[in-house]
Amino acid sequence: MQGWSLTPWWQASLLKQPKPVCESQNSLYTYEVAPVFTLMEEAVLRKMIEMVGWKEGGDGIFNPGGSMSNMYAVNLARYRYCRDIKMNGLFAAPRMVILTSQECHYSISKAAALLGIGTKNVYVVPSDKRGKMIPSALEDQIKRAKSEGAVPFMVNATAGTTVLGAFDPIDEIADICEKYDLWLHVDACWGGAALMSNKHKHLLNGIHRVNSMAWNPHKMMMASLQCSAFLVRDKTSLLQHCHSAQASYLFQQDKFYDVSYDTGDKSVQCSRKPDAFKFWLMWKALGTTEMEQRVDRALALARYLAQEINKREGFQLLMEPEFANVCFWYIPPSLRNLPAGPELWEKLHTVAPVVKERMMKKGSMMVGYQTHRDKPNFFRMVVISPQVSREDLDFALDEIQHLGKDL
Repeated sequence: MQGWSLTPWWQASLLKQPKPVCESQNSLYTYEVAPVFTLMEEAVLRKMIEMVGWKEGGDGIFNPGGSMSNMYAVNLARYRYCRDIKMNGLFAAPRMVILTSQECHYSISKAAALLGIGTKNVYVVPSDKRGKMIPSALEDQIKRAKSEGAVPFMVNATAGTTVLGAFDPIDEIADICEKYDLWLHVDACWGGAALMSNKHKHLLNGIHRVNSMAWNPHKMMMASLQCSAFLVRDKTSLLQHCHSAQASYLFQQDKFYDVSYDTGDKSVQCSRKPDAFKFWLMWKALGTTEMEQRVDRALALARYLAQEINKREGFQLLMEPEFANVCFWYIPPSLRNLPAGPELWEKLHTVAPVVKERMMKKGSMMVGYQTHRDKPNFFRMVVISPQVSREDLDFALDEIQHLGKDL
């Protein structure tokens, strides 16, 4: 055996595996280390900006998720109001206030905590019964902040809330933000996909008026995780000025190419995965028409599910869905003669957890449940997969009924 070089079988197996292109070691910080991926990111961002309706263009960056996109928005809005804060810190700014609806994603409060604004300075704006921010209540909160000597600097609206799938009235909110000179950010991580559909893009009417937007193709568009874009209407390199550290060993200004392609200096990260490639490749493979049909089909199936719930005894919608979120109760036969009131709500609250436990132990499905405000536990189904059929949705309702009818 002398002179032989043996490789353990497990090492040989690993060596034979092709490296997925999306897991390339290329990192997006300077153009020279990832030229193709840099150009792909620019092309995808430019197309997304076009769909938002910013006719004069804009800026943007892909990052690890919607929470990060919302943090970018808070930091950029604050920098726009008080540029000295970058060098002098919080001592350079007054008490600053973010305004957002009670249905917003929790990442807004997390961003306020992380950036030193403080969660108590996130003023919550009431929403209506459908989960939409109430514009008049927004203006009341702005006036309240000013009366306290604080400085409201940003409004966060939501296009497609996490629970109900509600879309805030962007046009009306934009009017108020223009009146008070506030940065308007829209968290469209979930609902941004509606822009792909001529039939449903009206849900985001007014989106062209916002200052920034978060949009996650890894949600309804089903791009591979992670794939999240932060888009900015500003074209004056505000994103770069806010985050730039001008590291001389990477971002030399006398390179032979356009240094605006060194996108790492406008990111809070250094190394970044080429996440835009995932969306670019999917878009190329499916085409814009198929992407539009994917959105239309998902919302059509959500409507079908809602219609079936309305037809079936023992099922009740919280409300007719605006998007792909379908929220409903299953009421077992033993509870159907109880009048609406505390006794029914208390008993109904225990139904969904038991049905969920049974379906998990049986291995038939995974359907989430939750409370919302004062409502007892309900099921929340979000229909997005292009592989889901009407028969699958019928099965889900049949299975919930089968597992809960004896409760």
